[in-house]
Amino acid sequence: MADFQVVVADPDSGATYQRDVDGQDANRFLGKSIGEEVDGGAVGLDGYTVEITGGSDDAGRPMRGDVAGPDLKEVLLDGGVGYEPKRDGERKRVTVRGAEASDATAQLNVKITERGDESVEDLFGEGGDEEDDE
Repeated sequence: MADFQVVVADPDSGATYQRDVDGQDANRFLGKSIGEEVDGGAVGLDGYTVEITGGSDDAGRPMRGDVAGPDLKEVLLDGGVGYEPKRDGERKRVTVRGAEASDATAQLNVKITERGDESVEDLFGEGGDEEDDE
């Protein structure tokens, strides 16, 4: 059974919120690719719509939008997600994960695209998950 940590970005306020998602809610993300929209109810945002913008697996390998499927692929990169060159013209072969969410995905990044009636702060609670653990 799939379980993810979903990082929800609110473009209007600039705030981010982290949610652990498992079970039926996590299954809503399976098979979806970067750029696809999902019902916000999966992360506790009833009436909202969120768009998948990226993610990573448990080893920290990033999802890349131009790599098809959910599998690991070795690609030659000259910049972008997964590799930052130090000099002009520098390239490197890097292992990245495809754009499709799967059981191997550990974290998904999403942004709010359509808003509901209630505010995000009301649905998530004041300040999201930024509570002090002292």
